[in-house]
Amino acid sequence: MIKQLLSPPVREDIGHPRLSSDEWPAVVYAIGDVHGCHAELMRLEAIITADAASVAGEKWLIMLGDYVDRGPASADVLHHLCRPPPEGFRRVCLLGNHEAMMLDFLANPRNDSSWLRFGGIETLRSYGIDEALFAQADLTGRRSILDDSIPPDHVAFMSSLPIMLSLPGMVFVHAGIRPNVAIEAQQDEDLIWIREAFLGLESHSGPRVVHGHTPSDRPSIRSHRIGIDTAAFATGILTAVRMDRSGTLSFFDTAEV
Repeated sequence: MIKQLLSPPVREDIGHPRLSSDEWPAVVYAIGDVHGCHAELMRLEAIITADAASVAGEKWLIMLGDYVDRGPASADVLHHLCRPPPEGFRRVCLLGNHEAMMLDFLANPRNDSSWLRFGGIETLRSYGIDEALFAQADLTGRRSILDDSIPPDHVAFMSSLPIMLSLPGMVFVHAGIRPNVAIEAQQDEDLIWIREAFLGLESHSGPRVVHGHTPSDRPSIRSHRIGIDTAAFATGILTAVRMDRSGTLSFFDTAEV
């Protein structure tokens, strides 16, 4: 059973839900950064569903964040993730830094927002928003365009996303963890933004971390972490890792189709 992991006392830098389970399901599939690549997500889900057909027991699909920006179909990706998971699966979607940036922008849609420079323009286009007209509008006008174009359930979905899922010996986050900090004390900002301080580690004594956020040509497999962001928006290759309670790993990607 998945439960919410609370870390008293409540801290202002721990704002998003943290989930945990004391037991592994029969199998877990984790998918890396989608970044608006709806067609690739559909292909990878089909591969995963076919692989899981012979698995008895509970099957989980864990999305590691960054569903929006850069790719062409962020609106379609969010629409899909707001719907039920593939039959026989439980799906857990985690928060990525791009969802956090998009939510900040929706709250204050400034023309100088960094979100627009890091893929937000492509996301606006996916909702049918003309970026030139949007840029010319005043703040009130931009808010009106966003309210008219982006479905409320997409915003509610992003706002409710948990930021971490822990299983025995394994933790799933978007970016990584801060070294030498207990899992329950990790700050939200690190979980969705960290790079060098985490990636530069040779090992650590905590649980193995499954993450996205930092792209590479192929999955990055270390004793303490598994990175599966393969830059789908640029390569067309969306990657997933399959694991079970025995520790067996296998990988799937859209290059197989």
